[in-house]
Parts: sequence; structure tokens; C-alpha cells
Amino acid sequence: MFLDESGVHWNEPGGDYSVFVLGGVITTVDHAKTTVESELAELKLEHFGDAGVILHTAEIIRNRGPFEVLKDERRRADFFADLNALMRRLDYKVVACAIRKDRYAQRYGAAALDPYECCLGVLVERFCYEVGVWRDPGWIVAECRRPDLDRQLLAAWEELRVAGTAFVGAAEVGAKVQQLLYRWKTENIGGLQLADLVVSPIGRHILGKPDREDWTIVESKFRRGVDGDYAGRGLVILP
Repeated sequence: MFLDESGVHWNEPGGDYSVFVLGGVITTVDHAKTTVESELAELKLEHFGDAGVILHTAEIIRNRGPFEVLKDERRRADFFADLNALMRRLDYKVVACAIRKDRYAQRYGAAALDPYECCLGVLVERFCYEVGVWRDPGWIVAECRRPDLDRQLLAAWEELRVAGTAFVGAAEVGAKVQQLLYRWKTENIGGLQLADLVVSPIGRHILGKPDREDWTIVESKFRRGVDGDYAGRGLVILP
């Protein structure tokens, strides 16, 4: 499972973005290392002439850096058409936890967990449920951020390994999650870039902003129950 986030923790300047989303993209190691990596590289070569470009939603939206060429309306339309087709074609499941920060703080006050820590526990639970149908344990790959946030994530992960969650015991977490890995954005890992592309449309949807095609794609990829519903299985919204 590859992790990425959208929004900031509530104790940091957040502007009018009142939601924090932690999203996970679940796929097999083989699919991630071969198909995801190769198809993203082809996409970047075709549109930017460089497979080393790192897809980052914030920069794409603002036409920054290598994405400055997307100021041209035709090139932008062609890129998003190919990107959406790729996101639809790849084989993965999405799990995400979103926190409405104001409501969450009002409900739990000083007892509220940090949004990232709270969301991480929810995603680890869903990942363990999904790994339960596989033969081998899985890995969780998170992007390196600031040193203080990385230390906070490591502490939250260690707590999950020792104490488990409300619904998944520590022994099960240890059996189903082999390791949590940290990787830098500059390492150009396809799975992390796919996770980046997934979380923004979730945040926009929860905020009530107009949905785009990327939300339709993400919604089709959510982990679901046997009844086909993804609420609580693939997408958890708190409170």
C-alpha cells in the first residue's frame, strides 16, 4: 500500500481547506514495479519528454516546474485525457480516511488524535483486511516529509505494531504488514505518485467542490464490501 495525504494537520496554516485526507493505493508488488512504473514513465516521456518528472498534483494544477507546458490548453487537455485513462486502466484498490478537522476537533477536543495518526490506524485496518485474502504479508510505503512529521509517523506506526487498533490486534498487524518503508519523492516511485493523484479528488469531493473525471475514477477503485458498498470499507469519513 502506497500512502499520500491531502491537506495539512490542524495545527498548521490550512486556509480554507478544512479536510485532511490520507489515502492508500493497494496493488501487488509485481504490478507496482512493472506496469505502474512503466506506464507512468511512458506518459511522462510523451507529454514532458522526461520519465524522471515527478507527478505532483499541486504542481500540475498550478502549471509549475515541468508542468508549465500545460498552460497550453490543448496540451493540458491531452495530458489529462491520457492520465485519466491510465488511472482507470491500472489495477489497484483505493482506501482512504478523511477527517473534517473542525468537526473532529469540536467533538474530541484535547483528546483528539493528530489527523494523520487517526487516519493511519483506519488505513492499516483496511489494509490488514485486504491482505487477509492474500497468502503473503504486504508492505506500506509512505513518502518522507519533514523530519518532525516523519518521526511522528514512525511513533504512530510503532504504537500500531505494539497495541494494534480498535479492531485489529497487534499480532494481526505484525502478521499482515511486513514493514513500513519511507521513500523520498525524488526516488520517482510510481505507486507514491499514483497515491498523490488519488487523494486530491477525494478531498475536493468531501468539501463539496464540483467533481471531475478523476473522482469518478477513484470512486470506481475504492475497496468495497460484498454488497458493493465502499462506505466504511474503502472510504471512511470522520466524524
